[in-house]
Amino acid sequence: MNRRVVIIGGVAGGASAAARARRLDEHADIIVLERGPYVSFANCGLPYHIGHIIKDRDDLVLQTPESLKQRLGLDVRTLHEAVRIDPKKREVTVRDLQAKREYTLPYDKLILAPGAEAFKPPIPGIDLPRVFTLKTIPDMDAIIAHLEKNPVHHATVIGGGFIGIEAAENLRHRGLAVTLVEREKQVMPPLDAEMTAPLHQHLRFQGIDLRLGSQVSGIADAGGRLALQFTEGTPVETDMIILSIGVRPESKLAKEAGLTINQRGAIAVDRQMRTSDPDIFAVGDAVESFDRVTGVDAKVFSARWATSRSSIAALSAPGSSRCSI
Repeated sequence: MNRRVVIIGGVAGGASAAARARRLDEHADIIVLERGPYVSFANCGLPYHIGHIIKDRDDLVLQTPESLKQRLGLDVRTLHEAVRIDPKKREVTVRDLQAKREYTLPYDKLILAPGAEAFKPPIPGIDLPRVFTLKTIPDMDAIIAHLEKNPVHHATVIGGGFIGIEAAENLRHRGLAVTLVEREKQVMPPLDAEMTAPLHQHLRFQGIDLRLGSQVSGIADAGGRLALQFTEGTPVETDMIILSIGVRPESKLAKEAGLTINQRGAIAVDRQMRTSDPDIFAVGDAVESFDRVTGVDAKVFSARWATSRSSIAALSAPGSSRCSI
């Protein structure tokens, strides 16, 4: 009987793990469960489609369930959400979101790649209409639909990390007035101040209003617009808001299954990406893994990090010890 590998999550980490697992075992039964409608898409490119830099939406989708089936013989199930893991029985309970039914799926090895969710701070007005996140293709579609169907002249981006800066520049590229709000005194807070000074200059040269050292305290409806309120300083009125404050590991499913979760909410893994259960591995944005540069576990939200760790998990899942971080 062929070995069955079930992978929860089908974007960067999950899709890479599935492809690597197939190359290692041509006979394995490999099933990928993805609760969203898309797999293997370039989420780093989402702001650039909003700004018309990437003109064709299809260029964001690297693979489809059909192409993965044809090329690698993978069973990819979109709109299928893993809702429960039973490590003792080695079963996953799956909810088919289209058929609205649940079924159980046994596994020999399980790889978790649930990713991370966009962080929404608990402030008043955070769930008002016209407040968006930008993490998935449906998020991007919602932003574009709003821009095309409504008179939007000014947009505010909260958060000055990679995605926040890219979103601000691409909204500006569409011709909007843009305010970029960052709680710290510089964008890209992990960088040295000297490194961000030219970036501040460039953003201002592009016409972006930088509000540095500004802590958002709430969002209010302002008669068809939104009023962004700060702990100090003058409120900003805007037509829409994009939240880019960061992400949090999606570790709830793993925690409910009894797997070890570290103090920062990430799934704990060893150097072979194995969790506290010997038959369950985890990769991608939901984990912290060993960093050879610092010598400690690190959480790095990047596709390259996810794909490299996915290869290690796929190599380790059959029981090999020849590959580790």
